[in-house]
Amino acid sequence: MARNALSFPASVAALRVLTLLLVFLPLRPLAARHDYYNALRKSILFFEGQRSGRLPPDQRVRWRKDSALHDGATAGVDLTGGYYDAGDNVKFGFPMAFTTTLLSWSVIDFGRNMGPELRNAVRAVKWGTDYLLKATAVPDVVYVQVGDAYSDHNCWERPEDMDTLRTVYKVDRAHPGSDVAGETAAALAAASIVFRSRDPAYSRLLLSRAIRVFEFADKYRGAYSSSLHPAVCPFYCDVNGYQDELLWAAAWLHKASRMREYREYIARNEVILRAGDTINEFGWDNKHAGINVLISKEVLRGRAEYFESFLQNADGFICSLLPGISHPQVQYSPGGLIYKAGGSNMQHVTSLSFLLLAYSNYLSHANKAVPCGETSATPALLKRLAKRQVDYILGDNPMGMSYMVGYGSRYPRRIHHRGSSLPSVEAHPARIACKAGSRYYQTPNPNPNLLVGAVVGGPNISDAFPDSRPIFQQSEPTTYINAPLVGLLAFFSAHP
Repeated sequence: MARNALSFPASVAALRVLTLLLVFLPLRPLAARHDYYNALRKSILFFEGQRSGRLPPDQRVRWRKDSALHDGATAGVDLTGGYYDAGDNVKFGFPMAFTTTLLSWSVIDFGRNMGPELRNAVRAVKWGTDYLLKATAVPDVVYVQVGDAYSDHNCWERPEDMDTLRTVYKVDRAHPGSDVAGETAAALAAASIVFRSRDPAYSRLLLSRAIRVFEFADKYRGAYSSSLHPAVCPFYCDVNGYQDELLWAAAWLHKASRMREYREYIARNEVILRAGDTINEFGWDNKHAGINVLISKEVLRGRAEYFESFLQNADGFICSLLPGISHPQVQYSPGGLIYKAGGSNMQHVTSLSFLLLAYSNYLSHANKAVPCGETSATPALLKRLAKRQVDYILGDNPMGMSYMVGYGSRYPRRIHHRGSSLPSVEAHPARIACKAGSRYYQTPNPNPNLLVGAVVGGPNISDAFPDSRPIFQQSEPTTYINAPLVGLLAFFSAHP
């Protein structure tokens, strides 16, 4: 939470300023600026490498082919399409929905900075929403996963060869999942804004479906981790509870529809659903910081004074991220990278940086800053902090390497990703069976197929990165690492 109620001695304040300077100082000469637009193009291209289902004729990642063409058949529904979340071949609905929400938010806030890449970003959103519409076609049912994670993880197979169990999992009235259903509603509502002027009929479909899915999530409350524990845990187990997803969905529905009932829902449930809890978290499991930043935009524009507490929460979130302000859950590596305990740290780096940048823009338009003790967190300061994280990802770090595959001269070559690490179907037309792929997993050789734009889990707290396929916590890319990065790169490509 915010430390702005505390008074610090001058020596401590000076130390904080020094820490801020160290974090913001670039590790490369100022003349060697990054090509943010090139990185943006690649960050969006990555999503084409994660596609499941029948690929379109204009597919640009050519080493990928059609896969999982019978998904949903065992349940009598069509669940083809969507995204593989990371380096395996399971379709997990919870992170896929969050990915779609953040891709949509990137387009909503930063689409004007994307130039020709805006078209590809919108297509990436639609690949997600087309699937989510299939997953929510039956009223009071959300299909939340295709594939048995244990069966899948027992094999090292290309998605094109996949013969593991494609079990279909769903939440319904008897087996609720307010968390995954709430996130799905948020994704559909956010995407409806993306398509409002581009495809009004599609936008209306997304919004009406979002409303229906939210009503289901709210009426039949419960965590999908309880209803489907053996299938979703420990992979995407919702340890944070479903309450934040209900508020998150209501916030996006209010933004998309401007309907009074969602504003009243937020006001009525702010305390009950614990809007201010774990404020410095934001990701597929925990939406608290995102809720407060999203709603604060309305407050800062003078349109929703009754949501002032959300602004206070957002300010507290900002203060908790500033280098030099001690917070038990947010650290910085010696090289200046945001670090939170657990695997796949880059998901925290990109999602938290996205909120820093979004909030800085909201503050700029209101001509405001955030008081954090003796430090004033100005919009310019927040932008510098977000940019420092992006620059670290692109190569300004102690390892001197980019953590985005295909960007720069040195980047991860042995990412934990089945399709990238196995020979392509074009290079090796014969099927590669479940265990036959193990030798490709174990080899120290670089992956034969570049998954361009993939950002891996990243270095440890000491800025070290082994570039080792088996160390998946550091070498595996995910869609929800890239989704907020799209917005960040779009902004900095226009404001380097």
